[in-house]
Amino acid sequence: MRDFRDAKAMAQTLREALKAKSISLTHSESLELVATVLGFRDWNVLSATIQSEAKPAASPGSTVPATVGPAAENQLPVVPLRDIVVFPHLNVPLFVGRAKTVRAIECAMAQDRRILVVTQRRPADDNPTAADLHGVGLTASVTDLLKLNDGTIKVLVRTLARATIVRLVEEPFLTAEIAAFDESRGQDDEAAALSRAVLEALFAARNIGQISSVYDRLRDNAEARRLASAAGRGGVAEPGTLADGVAAILRCDIRQRQDLLETGDVVSRLQKILALMKTDQRAA
Repeated sequence: MRDFRDAKAMAQTLREALKAKSISLTHSESLELVATVLGFRDWNVLSATIQSEAKPAASPGSTVPATVGPAAENQLPVVPLRDIVVFPHLNVPLFVGRAKTVRAIECAMAQDRRILVVTQRRPADDNPTAADLHGVGLTASVTDLLKLNDGTIKVLVRTLARATIVRLVEEPFLTAEIAAFDESRGQDDEAAALSRAVLEALFAARNIGQISSVYDRLRDNAEARRLASAAGRGGVAEPGTLADGVAAILRCDIRQRQDLLETGDVVSRLQKILALMKTDQRAA
């Protein structure tokens, strides 16, 4: 008998059954529907649960250790972000002042420099708990650190890949047990067509200010210029990489950014980005 661990097979069966009735669902939509039917908040939570179930059972009373080392590849110190959502493959400067977050950074520096950056649900929370953070963030590596005279530290991080939070320990600082984020490419032809449409829309917005965002405070527009240049040459980047590169420079709110980060299906992500770009250009 099937249970939640067979979710992907169930989603495929659902798509095929509905297709026979002339009802079309994307891969992402079928996964989300199966997750809902099985009583999970969304596919990300279900996917993380499946991966957690596949691991050897922990001994009774065990918790995520407060310190993270090479033996704990899936456990990382957490750096909560107040008012930004970051995307993969960016160099992002962060200012850290909260005592627990400083300890998290110190732990990372004493080990392999890896952290998990996750956006808070409410920027004003000074002491966020597990319930105050979104369920999907990014693994990142601290590439530089500078201690400032006021006790805060400035770190430069290189964001790496999406990760789903399985569970969090809150003391002595936030530490996350993570699982790989489930990303799907969708239909290759459709993804390629959407990539071309996104690049064309980017190139049409010749004034880079039309797609400026809070990222202007964090980085220059080199990525935007590179993407626009690629569009002018008729180039098409790898769809997932393109989607994240454009998402990083779109003008949209935190909720929309987090939604893009949590959209695992690349086709759906490109569709959302294209819709946001068109909205932005109409408003400009």
